[in-house]
Amino acid sequence: QLQLVESGGALVQPGGSLRLSCAASGFTLDYYAIGWFRQAPGKEREGVSCIRYSDGSTNYADSMKGRFTISRDKAKNTVYLQMNSLKPEDTAVYYCAARWGPITNWDRKDCYDFWGQGTQVTVSS
Repeated sequence: QLQLVESGGALVQPGGSLRLSCAASGFTLDYYAIGWFRQAPGKEREGVSCIRYSDGSTNYADSMKGRFTISRDKAKNTVYLQMNSLKPEDTAVYYCAARWGPITNWDRKDCYDFWGQGTQVTVSS
């Protein structure tokens, strides 16, 4: 069974940091692109970042550049999202998603083949 499992969400104060993990089971990420999305209450799910597992190339939404970093650990078959300088507006459920093969429109939800269950990130004092 192909699965993505997110973890690492928590309650954190403004200005704090978190690292989210997206672990793949049942398959290897070698030929996939992995995207991170987030969805705040009452809002559309939006793209945060993407990494192409084969060459490590990355994309970021403009509002996350300089604060968030996506990375991969091939040995652990896992993708990470390091989030620094967190703001209350970063509060959302964060999801990772996988697409087999090349990807151009990395921030389009319908470009991905399957999704994890999400992890809650709350930024509040």
